[in-house]
Amino acid sequence: MKWNTNLYDNKHEFVSQYGQDVVELLSPKEGELILDLGCGTGDLAAVIRDRKATVIGIDSSPDMIETASKKYPDIQFEVKSATDFTYEQKFDAIFSNATLHWVLDYKKAIACIYDNLKENGGRFVAEFGGKGNVASIIDALKSTLRNKGYISNAEKTVWYFPSLPAYTSLLEEAGFRVTFAAHFDRPTLLQDGHGLKNWLRMFATSYLAGLSNDVVETVLQDVEDQLRETNLKDGAWYADYVRLRVVASK
Repeated sequence: MKWNTNLYDNKHEFVSQYGQDVVELLSPKEGELILDLGCGTGDLAAVIRDRKATVIGIDSSPDMIETASKKYPDIQFEVKSATDFTYEQKFDAIFSNATLHWVLDYKKAIACIYDNLKENGGRFVAEFGGKGNVASIIDALKSTLRNKGYISNAEKTVWYFPSLPAYTSLLEEAGFRVTFAAHFDRPTLLQDGHGLKNWLRMFATSYLAGLSNDVVETVLQDVEDQLRETNLKDGAWYADYVRLRVVASK
């Protein structure tokens, strides 16, 4: 998936803004070595750095890493997959915000996270989409694609949105001790009057792959029309985010 980093930073900055709470849960300490897994354009890595920790940011998107490196040249950023990374020096903590729902090989990601943490207390702190996340948007998009005959697009598996018991069980099976977990609704305001269309252009591109620009615009308009009564409030669009937040230790 190719990311539009300008659209990400300018219209979807809420991703990093909401991630501030997850940094507080991480509570980085001076001198700690922390990995920001799925660092995007680097804003939360910079927050962790400002807490006097040493931070390394990784992301599978070269576009994200290029932008992050330009914004924060003093931080080490690297293109790496969540399911295939290794460092000689183990981390005090691995932090991840709004990333792990993109990782379909989630068991391999959990194993990789565990292997790269320090023994006896290395911690994993993450938030990502949980069961029910953006369900209304996904349902409307898939319905529109099917109705227009784009069956293969509608049947794609793009995200992994687990329930709390399912994901915490996976962590425990991998050897983690889960010390905190929450599954909660977080309706999220989307910027400006085109917020829903911008969200779809940003995050749902896999569903729209191979469609002409005219077809994409028609699909997005149909999704807007379906969701106007439920997701448009006082002239502002909202995404029905449902988040899963976990803290676990090795």
